[in-house]
Amino acid sequence: MVQAPHPPAADPLGRPSLRRALIIANPISGRGQGLLAARDLQQALLAKGIGAELYLTQGRNDAFRRLRGLSTGLHDLVIAVGGDGTVREVVAGLVDPSIPIGILPLGTANVVAREFDLPRDVHEAVEILARGRTSALDVARVDGHMSCFVTGVGIDGMAVQEVERRRRGPITMLAYVRAMLAVLPSYRRPNLEVEIDGVRVGTDIGLALISNTRGYGGLFRLSSTARPDDGRLEIYLLPRATRLRLARAALSALTTELAGVCDVRQGRQVRVRSAEPVPYQVDGDFRGTTPVEVEISDRQYRIVIP
Repeated sequence: MVQAPHPPAADPLGRPSLRRALIIANPISGRGQGLLAARDLQQALLAKGIGAELYLTQGRNDAFRRLRGLSTGLHDLVIAVGGDGTVREVVAGLVDPSIPIGILPLGTANVVAREFDLPRDVHEAVEILARGRTSALDVARVDGHMSCFVTGVGIDGMAVQEVERRRRGPITMLAYVRAMLAVLPSYRRPNLEVEIDGVRVGTDIGLALISNTRGYGGLFRLSSTARPDDGRLEIYLLPRATRLRLARAALSALTTELAGVCDVRQGRQVRVRSAEPVPYQVDGDFRGTTPVEVEISDRQYRIVIP
């Protein structure tokens, strides 16, 4: 069910409901600009009379752990400062989905920020946060992990696995390009079996992307009609994914949209199997090999939007 944007709440005296924010920041995001941006954001919120606690993450899953230990009622806004990984950890760690999530995007792809047209400028972001208008965001469960964006099975899973193998610090878009070029020479076309809501839809699929958003990876457009709040997943299937077909699909996603060159389905539950293990990634993180199951959650989160 599509939900309209929610206006900010107010107390009985008409005062803004926003009293205290928790800023979760990755200090090394944005090529090391995360710390400075988070401190600027904190000061700008304080200048508006909004309390702002700053927490700096020190590694993977740190944001998740901090939010799992969050005391009820202390904050009425959580702000993620960083890339898509920070956003996903904040969403996954937030026990109360009614608490709005603000985003100051500083990462490589910034998929959710692009989805909701969120600015990178601190002062623009503060004005948006203070207004408090929100929109819903669906999430999916992928074999015990939460996904806000895209689960990919096939060559993108292979490339992300290669990125993590080569990683020596912050990930850049160039790192993904290099990884893709590295895996192409040894690429063998997978043969995926895909089942959507209990119905088998294909057995010769070479690439499967299961998405909650219109964009992918910061550069690619999947579909202009996809919605992040409709309670459904978009499933993009590319049969017989040879190198040539993959190149054509990538060009289409860069210039128009992927939906024009592949089979597009919708559903709430997707299972992908294969005779041989095929790597898959979840929101840009390598998670393992097939089989994999993706299912939309009944829980929605609130993202602060312009």
